[in-house]
Amino acid sequence: MRLYSLLQHHHQFLFNTLFCTQLATHLRRTMATTATTPAAPISPSNTRLGWIGTGVMGQSMCAHLIEAGYSLTIFTRTAAKAQPLLSMGAHWASSPATVASQSDVVFSIVGYPSDVRHVILDPSSGALSSLRSGGILVDMTTSDPSLAAEIHSAAASKSCFSIDAPVSGGDRGARNAALSIFAGGDEGIISRLNPLFTLLGKVYYMGGPGKGQFAKLANQITIASTMVGLCEGLIYAYKAGLDLGVYLNAISTGAAGSKLLDLYGSRVLKRDFEAGFYVNHFVKDLGICLRECQHMGLALPGLALAQQLYLSLKAYGEGDLGTQALILALERMNNVSLDSANASTEQP
Repeated sequence: MRLYSLLQHHHQFLFNTLFCTQLATHLRRTMATTATTPAAPISPSNTRLGWIGTGVMGQSMCAHLIEAGYSLTIFTRTAAKAQPLLSMGAHWASSPATVASQSDVVFSIVGYPSDVRHVILDPSSGALSSLRSGGILVDMTTSDPSLAAEIHSAAASKSCFSIDAPVSGGDRGARNAALSIFAGGDEGIISRLNPLFTLLGKVYYMGGPGKGQFAKLANQITIASTMVGLCEGLIYAYKAGLDLGVYLNAISTGAAGSKLLDLYGSRVLKRDFEAGFYVNHFVKDLGICLRECQHMGLALPGLALAQQLYLSLKAYGEGDLGTQALILALERMNNVSLDSANASTEQP
């Protein structure tokens, strides 16, 4: 009987030990999940948004979120540029860190990779320095894929999340909430952000950290060569004596038709070089592309040619014009000007 009693106690002890171990493991997993996963579905009632950078595209994107009912805290280097959004009800913050301290999801769309590093990773004023556990960073700047991966790791170390989500569509796409959004990072987090992305355009999941940036860079390579083709075609049509308005209208419904032609063809004819996307920023993007090509061992001569043509615009002090100003470089090379020939041309 004593042996039987000892066996009973031993079995009970083993059961209690196993139960406690399993319970502790379950609690640790539950606590870890709670600490690193955002809670309720994103909506205006429970999600505070932050936005860093309200330039040509950022301003329209912010406006869509405010109009959808979200509370928005914003920071931009030039406070005057934020005034239209403040008039709509946005709140001003004095630094990216202050934005993040008042936000659950923080978007950024700034100029250069150095700007991205400063507004997100600066230890004293960067957004990550004051983002709460479980908060989400969404960088929509076209930047280095390696920087996107670095930000992702830094965010994870603070139990936060980071998504690289650069966009394409220019100022018109931003105004019309019709941007293409190339997203890299945790697919589950990107799905959770979909209620916000759908207010800006259409999101495409491209893969892990940095893959959104790689997709945007490939997009820029395509745009660069297409813009060269558009401008070269116009120069050729001009020298051939064609009516350029009729010419553009004719090719727009054929195989040469494209979104880029629709966006920029008539602007070129009207000499409208206002920036929907700055030459300076495009030179930056193409430079990143060329550096990545070196790492990959790729030779892309169309990309290299486009980069040289856009650099010539910068050399002439035209970096703050829109990318459609490429026509100016080709006009100079060929000693022609479409301006006088098309002063009265109107394209539908």
